[in-house]
Amino acid sequence: MSDDVIQIEIDGKEHQAKRGQMIIEATDAAKSYVPRFCYHTKLSVAANCRMCLVEVEKAPKPLPACATPVAEGMKIFTRSPYAIAAQKATMEFLLINHPLDCPICDQGGECELQDIAMGYGRGVSRYNDNKRVVKDKDIGPLVSTDMTRCIHCTRCVRFGEEVTGVQDLGTVMRGENMRIDTYVEKSIDHELSANIIDLCPVGALNNKPYRYSARSWEMVQHETIAAHDCVGSNLYAHVLRGKIKRIVPRENELINETWISDRDRFSYEGIYSENRLTTPMIKKAGQWEAISWEEGLLETVKQIKLAKQSATAFLASPSSTIEECYLISKLAAAQGINNLDHRLRMKDFTDQINDPNESLLGMEIAAIEQCEQIILIGSDVRREAPILGHRVRKAALSGANVCIIDENEHQYYFDLQAYLSGSLIKNLAAIILALGGQLPASLNSLTSKIKLTDEQQKIAETLKKTDKKHLILGHAAINHPYASIIRLLTTEIANLSNASYGYITQGANTAGANLMGIQPTRDFAGNPRAEIGRNTQEIVSAANDLLVLLNAEPVRDIPELDAASNKSKFVIALTTHATENHKEVADLLLPIGSFAETSGTYINCEGRWQSFGGVANPVGESRPAWKVLRAIGSLLELKDFEYDSSESILDEVNVKLQNVTPCDAATKFSIQAKHGKQDILGEQMVKAVPMYETDMILRHASSLQLTPEAIRSSSK
Repeated sequence: MSDDVIQIEIDGKEHQAKRGQMIIEATDAAKSYVPRFCYHTKLSVAANCRMCLVEVEKAPKPLPACATPVAEGMKIFTRSPYAIAAQKATMEFLLINHPLDCPICDQGGECELQDIAMGYGRGVSRYNDNKRVVKDKDIGPLVSTDMTRCIHCTRCVRFGEEVTGVQDLGTVMRGENMRIDTYVEKSIDHELSANIIDLCPVGALNNKPYRYSARSWEMVQHETIAAHDCVGSNLYAHVLRGKIKRIVPRENELINETWISDRDRFSYEGIYSENRLTTPMIKKAGQWEAISWEEGLLETVKQIKLAKQSATAFLASPSSTIEECYLISKLAAAQGINNLDHRLRMKDFTDQINDPNESLLGMEIAAIEQCEQIILIGSDVRREAPILGHRVRKAALSGANVCIIDENEHQYYFDLQAYLSGSLIKNLAAIILALGGQLPASLNSLTSKIKLTDEQQKIAETLKKTDKKHLILGHAAINHPYASIIRLLTTEIANLSNASYGYITQGANTAGANLMGIQPTRDFAGNPRAEIGRNTQEIVSAANDLLVLLNAEPVRDIPELDAASNKSKFVIALTTHATENHKEVADLLLPIGSFAETSGTYINCEGRWQSFGGVANPVGESRPAWKVLRAIGSLLELKDFEYDSSESILDEVNVKLQNVTPCDAATKFSIQAKHGKQDILGEQMVKAVPMYETDMILRHASSLQLTPEAIRSSSK
């Protein structure tokens, strides 16, 4: 037997436990329940609720199971009269000041205090004095407070200190007057802040947009996947009569642990905004008219038939599902169309022939926190992918050297080894030189213009010494005017230092869109096209006969496409919302379902395939995008376009991938930098997309638009 394993006894039965393990961990493993409030597996031990008191042989008094380590031969009693008496006494004290307003509390029906009180509470209170009342605090648009219900478990306080790094909440006063409070009104300001709702074991902290709108037992719980970044956080949607009332996290240790970002939690509000497109619409003589689905589909087919193949183009959101992307790719191939893309914000397509078949993070999400060195290149990871930002913070707190190379300044709640501001290209080139390497031949002329700084040399030295190191390219690097050069330099650093590298991609399914062939240089499975089509920039600047947009908004998602620049004769938009940008640019609008109203599959940044079903009823006459594409293919009389479900589309994809070997992207890039006389070492300052404006659903989520983050973004 290992020295790390010891023998203990729990309620008269022999069990094994790890040396140093707390009693509560051992009892949980042994399926012997011990009541608790302050204890949480993802937080430090506070031992301030005392609800987990247990009897331990030879101990002079009951011991808190969460703060007492096991010992060899220890005998633990969780259900003895002595232990139960201690737990009941604690419960009585916790209920002294509780208002007992369960009938109006949103936590009712899923409240830990309520559940434990049923087993350990008294039927009648012996406390006859006045109960304490605590004034509620306004802490922002996402979380409501009823602080009289608070039992001082301090989970919310520890979450701020240990997980987010922002101490918005704290304890003030002492004894009877102690309370959880903020120093400033409306101060909760973090991308993971609303997780305190789930942490609160009572009804002190609740979901403000959801407040008083439903009861827990009325709703049906459905599994789904987050649709707003490349992580693919696992979620539960709570649905009442076909309408989403709230979103909560679904535990998955490999992806999001027990947390979700605020935008994943509250984005559902955007599904029910006033701007939802509820019926097909067509522009006639400059005026928009509602039409039937039959008319809309026939007009779509008519325009496809009228347009020249070479003058037809498709632009799809990188959050389109595998099934939607596959049908677009199949439809385009059947029509001989190569002009399609999902890289809506990219500016540099110089090296697109070497664009990765699947743009991935380069490692598992959970492995990030095991890294010894992380270099973020052109990435505001907190806002691009909050869950990845949390993993990076965990790595930093564990001793990892985290370096940031960015032309913009961002705030991080952990110590950095270095923050290199200024030109991305200049800093990356300097690190190559500091590693003892040489710049690629196409960039050799830059060597004399670079002077090494102490911080650049420090990063290089750390890269040489550490074993587990990873380079991450973020949105500012991907959308940079010289993105191909940045990628070339990054791969060179990775090769010189034996580091891994990857991307924080945009949208929920960039990897899937690449694999399905939604790009002009690569077909299905990433195989090169015989004839290269036009990329996003070439598409929006061309005089297309027909331009089809899938869940992408002109201007906001496609910056170069607006009413003034649009040269296309006819524009069809399959969209969830009818925005002003849509109405100015498009000629035909077809209403499609949001991520919650359709089924499909995403490939997240680590290459994990995750399928989900529709959880809510469609708004108005909206239809899942895959059904609309299937109908278009059928009306065009295309072969093998009769699908009865999204699952049947996915089955066909999987069969084809078994028979086709995906083309691997080059691991080394060799480009001829097309910079001419331009100063590529100068700062470009790529404007970041605000966290709550990355897609149409988020832009219409009213509560998120009231957050300090959204207000700051709108003022820039």
